[in-house]
Amino acid sequence: MSHKIVSKKQIGEEVFWARIEAPLIARARRPGQFIILSIDSEGSERIPLTIAGADPDEGTIELIWQRVGKTTAEMADLREGDEIANLAGPLGQPTHIERFGTVVCVGGGIGNAPLLPIATALKQAGNRIVSILGARDKGRLILEDRFAEVSDELIVCTDDGSYARKALVTEPLQEVCRREPRPDHAFVIGPTPMMKFCCEVTRQFRVPTEVSLNTIMVDGTGMCGGCRVEVDGAAKFVCVDGPEFDGHKVNYDLMIKRLNAYRAQEREAHDKYGQHRCRIGGAGS
Repeated sequence: MSHKIVSKKQIGEEVFWARIEAPLIARARRPGQFIILSIDSEGSERIPLTIAGADPDEGTIELIWQRVGKTTAEMADLREGDEIANLAGPLGQPTHIERFGTVVCVGGGIGNAPLLPIATALKQAGNRIVSILGARDKGRLILEDRFAEVSDELIVCTDDGSYARKALVTEPLQEVCRREPRPDHAFVIGPTPMMKFCCEVTRQFRVPTEVSLNTIMVDGTGMCGGCRVEVDGAAKFVCVDGPEFDGHKVNYDLMIKRLNAYRAQEREAHDKYGQHRCRIGGAGS
């Protein structure tokens, strides 16, 4: 069963959003879960993408991705009306949602996409939401307007100061944690180093913190072992045990090493795809 792209647009620098037909997934999906996608039926790479939103009545899900490798570049080049061959999901453990009290939600870059449905569900559960969104620059900041709708307080910062406050997200996070009363819980999603340093902040203030890990993933069922991480000294598989874990127990340094293992191959595949030019209709065709 193929899945049609109902609508698609670019929402940031190299960041794209699409609404895709997937009625079964839309009905079953819960915040924090993801899908495994392959564009073609044969020979296509499988990549994980978090479900950023869903409309069960319409039978669609929202996906947001950044053009970084070959498959995400191919996704960026698809148009409305095009079809994706395979979507498997929803996968992973859903976010534990309850009424904690005051929850600080920290997103970095593309991490704002998986954080949005979590913040939305937490708000619906009666929590007071303080959202902190960060990006390298204004062009890479996404979903600010949608976070404004679900947040009681919204703090935006950019690394270079091109928009809003010039700061890393750890700076306002520390300020929020110093308040009395301090936040009751935190959710942090973004680049691995960002999550690591945010958790160092929340640990100082004894604020329980959940992170969503974005590891290398192939099958999404725990069989390949590609998404293995170390949590509290034990091996865990992000695809079946996660993607969310206690942020104070994750071995981030080991995770970063594993993430960097295939950087060269990913860049090479992306560059080769970028050099491809369609010759249909050209001379000699």
